[in-house]
Amino acid sequence: MISILDLAALLLTLSALFGWLNRKLLHLPHSVGLLVMGLAASLALVAVDVAFPEQHLYEDLTRVLGQVDFTKVVMDGMLAFLLFAGAMSLDLGALRDRAWAVATLALVGTFISTAIVGGAFWLAASALGQPLPLAWALVFGALISPTDPVAVLATLKNVRVPEALEVEMQGEALFNDGIGIVLFTVLVAFAAGSGGEATTASGVAKLLLQEAGGGLLLGVVTGYLAYRAMRAIDDFPVEVLITLALVAGTYALAQKMHTSGPLAVVAAGLLVGDRAPRDAMSERTQSYVESLWTLIDEVLNSVLFLLIGLEVLVLRFAASGLVLAACAVPIVLVARLVAVSAPLLAFRWGGHLSPRNVPFLTWAGVRGGISVALALSLPEGDAKSVVLAATYAVVLFTIIVQGLTLGTVARLTLRDLPESDTA
Repeated sequence: MISILDLAALLLTLSALFGWLNRKLLHLPHSVGLLVMGLAASLALVAVDVAFPEQHLYEDLTRVLGQVDFTKVVMDGMLAFLLFAGAMSLDLGALRDRAWAVATLALVGTFISTAIVGGAFWLAASALGQPLPLAWALVFGALISPTDPVAVLATLKNVRVPEALEVEMQGEALFNDGIGIVLFTVLVAFAAGSGGEATTASGVAKLLLQEAGGGLLLGVVTGYLAYRAMRAIDDFPVEVLITLALVAGTYALAQKMHTSGPLAVVAAGLLVGDRAPRDAMSERTQSYVESLWTLIDEVLNSVLFLLIGLEVLVLRFAASGLVLAACAVPIVLVARLVAVSAPLLAFRWGGHLSPRNVPFLTWAGVRGGISVALALSLPEGDAKSVVLAATYAVVLFTIIVQGLTLGTVARLTLRDLPESDTA
């Protein structure tokens, strides 16, 4: 058993080493480069273990990584700080102007995608002779449909898109994971046979209101309290500490109150990021706060994407499920296309959605660590290995293939797009 310090030292050292090698040799976007190198290192260790089984390198590293609870690390650790950092940098005024488009993509799009992915994945599993209960196929749809805010924000750093479209993508990614997690919770309870009230229409509505509405309200309250505390003083070390306490305290409190922690820290980050720089922080404090959260965002992103690549060492996939996992990639892409297009057809009168953005929004639907963490949290059983393999295939494809080609897609589809055009 190694200590938490040893694990942290290993992950930070590998992140720094792979980041340096990527910068010198591969020249890939930082997050994608770390994932690729982590994945390559994992596969290389597997090959070395096959060629030289007496060395036990694979076994030793697998035992170390096995002590990392990926779900807890992501959902109860990194996620809160990464979401707050993303929300702090988002223009609340621009988001308010695009509220209808963001709400449509985050809410309607997630429901549509969940249904399409679940149904199509269930049919594909049956056709390949690997029957999967429809309920578990819908669970896969729920965990893979929301775009991952961490992955989307990391990808957008390397792509130039119109400001309005970038705000809508960031807003969708920051808010739709709350909807997806509620759907995931309900569908897992139903699939596991422990549904109860949570799987009735009224139960779902109540859970959605409690999780999403309660989370947003909590974030507004704690964010406002932090803003007022920062406004009452002018001491940059204390104000920096207040932002850190705000994230950790809000997320922990949300879990105790059974509300959405991700939505709570997003709401708090939006409020503090909008109001504090105007009349609560001096220029010196603002500089320190922005630098701190930029650093936190970069470091945690580096470790997270490295972990996604290395996680291959400890995951167990059945060879028979690899074909089905490969089929999940086009299924998710088609579902994303429909989810982006359907609101456009249904709400054309609103004037907030543009068909010219559909190809880019479809290709920009990047998934990441949250989907993997949710898949790993499933109860043990035959369905888990199938869903986990499909989830990992989609995550790797969206981050590596879609992430690396998103700039090209933007140039081809958005080259004549006015800056003010919307999604």
